[in-house]
Amino acid sequence: MFGEGYLLRTRAGREIYGHIGDLPIADAHSHVEASRIAENEGWDDIWEAEGETDHYVWEIMRRLGVPEDLITGPASNQEKWLALGKIFPMCAGNPVYDWIHLDLRRRFGIDTLLGPDTAAEIWECTKEALSRPDMRPRELLQAMGVEVLATTDPPAADLSAHRRLAEEFPEVKVVPTWRPDPLLRVEDPRWAGEIQRLGERYDVDVSSLRGLVQALEADHAEFARHGCRASDHALREPYLPEVSEAQASRAYARAVAGSGVSRDDAAAIRAYLMYRFAELNAAAGWVMQLHIGAVRNYRDSLFLSLGRDSGGDVADHRLDLVGGLQEFLNRFDGRLMVVLYVLHPAHLYTACVLARAFPGVYLGAPWWFMDNPYHMREYLELVANVDLLSLFAGMMTDSRKLLSYESRTIVFRRVLADTLGQMVEEGRMSLPVARKLAERLAYRRPKELFFSHLG
Repeated sequence: MFGEGYLLRTRAGREIYGHIGDLPIADAHSHVEASRIAENEGWDDIWEAEGETDHYVWEIMRRLGVPEDLITGPASNQEKWLALGKIFPMCAGNPVYDWIHLDLRRRFGIDTLLGPDTAAEIWECTKEALSRPDMRPRELLQAMGVEVLATTDPPAADLSAHRRLAEEFPEVKVVPTWRPDPLLRVEDPRWAGEIQRLGERYDVDVSSLRGLVQALEADHAEFARHGCRASDHALREPYLPEVSEAQASRAYARAVAGSGVSRDDAAAIRAYLMYRFAELNAAAGWVMQLHIGAVRNYRDSLFLSLGRDSGGDVADHRLDLVGGLQEFLNRFDGRLMVVLYVLHPAHLYTACVLARAFPGVYLGAPWWFMDNPYHMREYLELVANVDLLSLFAGMMTDSRKLLSYESRTIVFRRVLADTLGQMVEEGRMSLPVARKLAERLAYRRPKELFFSHLG
């Protein structure tokens, strides 16, 4: 398993992968914390490295009936790892099964399959390996060939870890991504605190909408000083009508007063701010990433017991991308680079035709529920046939754990090589053209789009 022919169905695919498999990694979107890399502290055990922060792992364990105590609860890390091992053979076919086995093979030299009879042995072997200096974050990033990675950071974030890494760790460039989503959650009880925190950071009165925009401009500039060249925005519904400043100001005044926020007021504030974000990005030459279609915290019991981002999210297929994005894309046509990430396969075709209509709009990588070999192949084929595969934004890991950077990249690059190899076998392109295209999408395209300022 997971040998040289893994995910590669043709001779051409294997040859293409041989050309791109060892290219450096340029990751435009991850959830690894810069502070973890700056402190360069390793992991005490394999559960901490593989399961403690991974929603994918939590979800498959819940699906197979593992009690929450053995997932996010008070059980020991060893008990949690053994619980994962007990059910892991039942996960075959899911990408988590691939990623963890690739991690064990590539980083620990363990070919043994994880299961109820091997989990204890793997626990002991990996615990010893994780104590070595070469298994710390900075050393691992270099060993995995990571050249540059982008973290995901909220407004008014402390970027001192990025400054420290720029000075101490030039071997890997770690840059922030501006994600002002907390400022769009107007109905959230914590929204007023987020607004106030931003104002205090830059000594700006944010009681008015103009004051908030002034603070946002300062925050955007601060991120730029730390190497940021992209923003990221999660949109459940891509409804972005242009809202006048007067209308948004009235809605903002009511929201700040704390007298209750109507749905219309919240929508007006969100839409207005998205246009301000886009104006800032256009002026600075940043890329604007729109992650569309996630319904957050859908499972009530998880949200009530564990809070946000606990693995209870779903995808919604009932979205109108054409109507919802029309004003926005036309408003910034020719001025702004936009990358669209869709969460449901039903939206991919529409996203492709939007990109085809607007030269500055590109398709982002398949993510979350589509971050698997089946959907990657489907995704790449559709982008190639409807839009231009050469303009696809390329791979991003979306990883919450550093140890899986290489494994996630391997899966994508093998599927990419396999897809292009199939086209070669069908006579749709020559092998030299496929090799060049694979190199572009595996490495050069994300560097060109997101990291050209780094050289």
